[in-house]
Amino acid sequence: MDTDSEFEALQHESDPIRRGRRASDLLVLYQQRATELARLRKGAIEEAHRVRGMNYTEIATALGITKGRVTQIRSTAPRRERAFFGVGPVSISVPWRYQTTDRERPLIAAEDSATADQLERLLDGLSFAVTDRHQLEPDATEPPAGDTIVVCGPKSAPVGADLLSRDPALDITQADGRWWIAHRTTGQRFGSPSDEPQPESADLAYIARHRIDDRVVIHVAGIHSIGSLGAAHYLTSHLSDVVSAAGDKPCSLIVRADYQALTITSSELAAGPFVW
Repeated sequence: MDTDSEFEALQHESDPIRRGRRASDLLVLYQQRATELARLRKGAIEEAHRVRGMNYTEIATALGITKGRVTQIRSTAPRRERAFFGVGPVSISVPWRYQTTDRERPLIAAEDSATADQLERLLDGLSFAVTDRHQLEPDATEPPAGDTIVVCGPKSAPVGADLLSRDPALDITQADGRWWIAHRTTGQRFGSPSDEPQPESADLAYIARHRIDDRVVIHVAGIHSIGSLGAAHYLTSHLSDVVSAAGDKPCSLIVRADYQALTITSSELAAGPFVW
């Protein structure tokens, strides 16, 4: 059911709780679309100026608004990097990791929790509503509905392996007693510095942007869980670089991050982005 139909149906919903809950859901959805429309309008103004050579007075006249309004739109509308994560709202998923304490139980690694926190702050800064934070079960095979970020390696749940299988450029494989991020065509392998004979306090992470049907799925997988936190750190600091290189296309890249305990001290691009 499209949103217009849902709006009509909502007006005839007799149950007040169902009506209130769905109204709340639609408010978030409409607000996210309004934010995206503001981003698209800002982009159109900048394109008309940059590509067509129109000055802002001419653009204002063509759009039927004042030059002051054009200035306001340029300064307040969300920046173009927002589109990397879709339209919104966005959900974030991290995996359960089964470990033994007093008994075997599902736990969320501190690194994964910190990764979700940093990603949520990044999304908030891009005017996204983060509606859900999911815990991926070990047998999860599908990402959540809608625009979403999945933090999950191929070992943690089948959904991680399935998303990797959609990437024509990069894969995560296990060989020689350790995990690698490998380029499918060249065979070049990238290993975590923390797994070297003389280990460093650094890790690698894989980041991919998928377009699946009409939504965006961002896939993050560190070789170790601290690597995922490094990926979040890199996206926070260098999202504009990724978007400049890949545009709105699906892509994948490798990030290196240095850390001290649970603090990422620096992050940089190790390879990519590879545009599909």
